[in-house]
Amino acid sequence: MVEYVKRERYLQRLIDRRDNGDVKIITGPRRSGKSFLLKTIYRDYLVSQGVPQENIIIVSLDEDDENNQSELVDKELLKAYVYERLLSNEDNYYVFLDEIQEIDGFEKVVNGLNAKENVDVYITGSNSHLLSSDINTIFRGRGDEVHVEPFCFKEFCEGRTETRDELWKEFYTYGGLPGLRKRKTPQQKVTYLQRLWEKTYIADVVERHNIRNTVALDALADQLCSSIGSFSNPNNISNVLLSVQHCKVDAETVSSYISYLEDAFLFRGSRRYDIKGKRYYESLKKYYCTDIGLRNARLNFRQQEITHIMENVIYNELCSRGYLVDVGMIESRELVNGKQEYKQYEVDFIVTDGMRKYYIQSAYAIPDEDKMEQELKSFRKIEDSFQKIVIVGYDIATYMNDDGIIFMGLMQFLENDAIL
Repeated sequence: MVEYVKRERYLQRLIDRRDNGDVKIITGPRRSGKSFLLKTIYRDYLVSQGVPQENIIIVSLDEDDENNQSELVDKELLKAYVYERLLSNEDNYYVFLDEIQEIDGFEKVVNGLNAKENVDVYITGSNSHLLSSDINTIFRGRGDEVHVEPFCFKEFCEGRTETRDELWKEFYTYGGLPGLRKRKTPQQKVTYLQRLWEKTYIADVVERHNIRNTVALDALADQLCSSIGSFSNPNNISNVLLSVQHCKVDAETVSSYISYLEDAFLFRGSRRYDIKGKRYYESLKKYYCTDIGLRNARLNFRQQEITHIMENVIYNELCSRGYLVDVGMIESRELVNGKQEYKQYEVDFIVTDGMRKYYIQSAYAIPDEDKMEQELKSFRKIEDSFQKIVIVGYDIATYMNDDGIIFMGLMQFLENDAIL
C-alpha cells in the first residue's frame, strides 16, 4: 500500500459523522487535501471496516483528477449514474461527490440521495462555489461541515527524516500545503505557492464576486499578509492602503473584499473580546493567514519576522484542533503619575471548546524579568480560574509557576494534541 499522511484528525471527524443522516460537506482552502481525504483516506477506512468497494460510489468532477467524470455534469446524468449503482435497499452505500459545484442544481440530487435511509452522502466543493455560509440554506439544515486545513506541523513531519529544526524552518517558510511534498527544490516550492495565489485563489475570488478593481484586491491581500496578528478595521486598512500602497479604496469596499478573502479561506479574522466586560469589539479584528507559506510567498519572502510567524502558526494549530479562538483584552484602572487611568492589556488568544477555556500568550523569547512581567501582566488581571498558558519559541520542560501559569515550548505544543 502507498504510504500517505493519514490526516487522523480529519479522518476521525468523518468517522464520528458516519451514517448520522446529514450530508457531510468537506470544506477548506483549495489544494488543502479535501478530495484526497475523502476519496483515499476515508475510502480506505471504510474498506478496512468491511464495506464492499462497489458500495462506495465515487464521482469526481475535479478537472485535475485523472479519473475526471466531466460527462456527468448534467444533474440528470449524475442522478442516473448513482441510482444505477444503488442495487439494494438493504445494503448501506456511501456516495462521494467531488467538486459537486460543477453541476447546476446539484442540491436537488444531493438532498434526494440523503433522504434514502441506506445512503450516506459526502461532498467536497471548491470554496469559491460551495461556502460554509451556504450550507444550511442548500441542504435544508441537514449539512454537517468538516473543515480541512493544510498540514499542521505534526502532519508535515510525518514520514520525514530531516531533523526537527530543519523541518520547522521549512514549515514556517513554505507552509503546509500537501502539494509541496512533490516539489523538491526551493524554487519549485516558491513557484507553486505564487502560482496558486494568482491562478487559483485570487482568480476564484475575482470570478465569483465579479471584482473589477483587482489592483485594490491585490493591495489588500498584501496588506493583510504584512500585518498578521495586528488589530485592524476597514477604516484604518483603507488609510494604510492609500498612504503606503497609494491605492485609493473606501472602507466599505475594503470590508467587502476582506469578507471575500475570508470566504475563500485565505484569511481568518479573530474578534477582540473584552474579558471583564464580556463583550466583543465588533470593529476590531486580528487577521491571520490560513497557511503561513502562502503568506510568505505573497510577500516574496521579505517579511520573515519569527515572532509574528509563530503567533500565526499557533493560531492555525488551535483552529485545526477544532477550538474557537478570539483575541483578548482586559482593562484595568491604575494610578499613573498620580492620576487614575484606564490601561488595556492584551491576551493573544482566548481558546474555547465547550465548557473548557484557555488563555494563551505567544512569546518567542523571554530573555529577562521585564519581558516576563510584560507577558504575565494581563494574566494577573484576569479574575476567573481558567487555565493560563505561555508558549515560548524554544524547548523547555513544561512546568507551572507559583501563580498557576503553565509554560511550554512551541514544539511541545505543536507535537502533542493532548497538551491542552
